[in-house]
Amino acid sequence: MNILILGSGGRESAFAWKLSQSPKCEKLFIAPGNAGTGQYGTNLNVKVNDFEGIKQAVLNHQINMVLVGPEEPLVKGIHDFFLGDEQLRNIPVIGPQREGAQLEGSKDFSKQFMERNNIPAAASKTFTSDTINQGFEYLATIGLPIVLKADGLAAGKGVLICLTVAEAQQELKEMLTEAKFGEASSKVVVEQFLQGIELSVFVLTDGNNYKILPSAKDYKRIGEGDTGLNTGGMGSVSPVPFASDDFLQKVEQQVIIPTIDGLKQEGIPYKGFIFIGLMNCGGDPYMIEYNCRMGDPETESVMMRIESDFADLLQGVAEGTLDEKQLKISDKVAATVVMVAGGYPGEYLKDKIITGIENVRDSQVFHAGTYLDGETIKTSGGRVLAITSLQDNMFDALQQATADASRIYYDGMYFRKDIGFDLL
Repeated sequence: MNILILGSGGRESAFAWKLSQSPKCEKLFIAPGNAGTGQYGTNLNVKVNDFEGIKQAVLNHQINMVLVGPEEPLVKGIHDFFLGDEQLRNIPVIGPQREGAQLEGSKDFSKQFMERNNIPAAASKTFTSDTINQGFEYLATIGLPIVLKADGLAAGKGVLICLTVAEAQQELKEMLTEAKFGEASSKVVVEQFLQGIELSVFVLTDGNNYKILPSAKDYKRIGEGDTGLNTGGMGSVSPVPFASDDFLQKVEQQVIIPTIDGLKQEGIPYKGFIFIGLMNCGGDPYMIEYNCRMGDPETESVMMRIESDFADLLQGVAEGTLDEKQLKISDKVAATVVMVAGGYPGEYLKDKIITGIENVRDSQVFHAGTYLDGETIKTSGGRVLAITSLQDNMFDALQQATADASRIYYDGMYFRKDIGFDLL
């Protein structure tokens, strides 16, 4: 079959790398892709939110399946657009329809969904500018630190952790009355802070059946020792050593099964990935958030460990036969080190020439913020490359990925050298 991947980051590069190995994938297209995805398929100059452009690409290239990478087109209804179009409605889209994508698109919707389906999560309430005074009162009762979350999509920046009630009051005021995160913070979820260690569990579902993909942990802070500003993700490891079989069984029973059943009972069709962001609090799982797609840079680590035919699994999602498909996972450890642009996550350098990728020895280089200028690879995004190594143990995987990142150069490049050290 001919497959189209929507997106241009490290996650989509990992998807393209994996799908290009499948005998079921005849032709692979990536829209818009990056300087690295072109080695696995054909890049198409179409943006992920240009639904009409995507339609033309699908018809022109006789696409049989669309895999959606990022959340924005899902929240904006790309799947619904396909179902509502006579020429597209029989082409499967891997990714939920708009209603299911609200699990990520609205923090308030997802918190209410967790409550209705008895999924363990932090205590919380949602406020608007009209109820800001009740919000101020609630802040004084919830305990410190306090978590504030913009209801809508804020490009990963809409979550604040406040250490005092005064700081939380100021931030809540800025979010609700001064549009600190634009339209995304017209509603704000005020949430209890959970003490524990964070991880991500990924589920692939056809709406009835599901497969649990490898767990992973990502590192959000820019600085070593988990310091500094939050980023889209500076690295990841899979599997997660503190996610024991016993803990993952609790996740399946208390979170995954109620989520799939809840979606069915509420009549919300869902075909695609569910990213479950969790806190391990003394051996018990608590939900932090849902995403309606795979995480980045976790995908880069997870894809390295999937040994089955990925296109075959996606076909199972499309046809509702996921229970008949086999998911084989490597026992090895994958570690990903993300190389970022100088200045990131603030204003960052662009258009810098990248050299040395050919010197990488025992890692996979997944491109993220890159483009081709003639034959030259240049930087275009904040997160530039993800270097992933699969080895027998975590120490070797981390050491190899870090060593291979050091073999690449561009002006202003930076990466953390301590990814996974907290787990060793």
